[in-house]
Amino acid sequence: MTKTPENKIIVAIDGYSSSGKSTMAKELAAKIGYRYIDSGAMYRAVTLFAMEHEMIGSDGSVDVAALSEAVNRIKIDFILTPQGQHTLLDSIDVEHRIRSLEVSSHVSPVAAIHAVRKALTARQQHFGTQKGIVMDGRDIGTTVFPNAEMKVFVTASPETRAQRRFKELTENGTPAKYEDVLANVIERDRIDETRAESPLRKAPDAEVLDNSCMTHAEQSAWLLDMYHKALTKADERNY
Repeated sequence: MTKTPENKIIVAIDGYSSSGKSTMAKELAAKIGYRYIDSGAMYRAVTLFAMEHEMIGSDGSVDVAALSEAVNRIKIDFILTPQGQHTLLDSIDVEHRIRSLEVSSHVSPVAAIHAVRKALTARQQHFGTQKGIVMDGRDIGTTVFPNAEMKVFVTASPETRAQRRFKELTENGTPAKYEDVLANVIERDRIDETRAESPLRKAPDAEVLDNSCMTHAEQSAWLLDMYHKALTKADERNY
């Protein structure tokens, strides 16, 4: 692990679903000694809560009023386990359950709800009060931390992202068809890009990372180089 500098920054990694941003954010945080916050897992946890409390109908419609009233009472946190960071929903480990295709199919409509985004944005900003964090999501560099010292926007073709997601589900023992996963990726892109509340978009000062054809090593080296450049700039501004 790289020694954590005295002056810490906020690293915001945004991008499309299944673009690998969570994996790269997690690995970068470990290398530089920062805390990793998976904002997507927070929205997935709220989605699972809504599903378990019958707030999502058989047609996919969300009971916006009920979820908006309940969201501030939902407890979401993270713990480190031998298998990595896991998400807690009301003190229960739900890491495996929130990664299911069923949760994936409902998370975008839930994430588009104003009260949900307002509540989770406030919690995410609280995580960053002391800096020294790497957070990934859809609107981290545009809404949650518009002044983050390092911003990255990750993209890849829908087919590439669907294949990655399909592989992840298969390895986790979750039944899935590639065609269904691809359809879900495309639909999530549509919802994320067109929603009224904090739509997915690249921050003007974010660096674009298209990792469609990059190796894992190339991606890791690129991110670490970006971090050191951002840290140097931040130090110069504070000098």
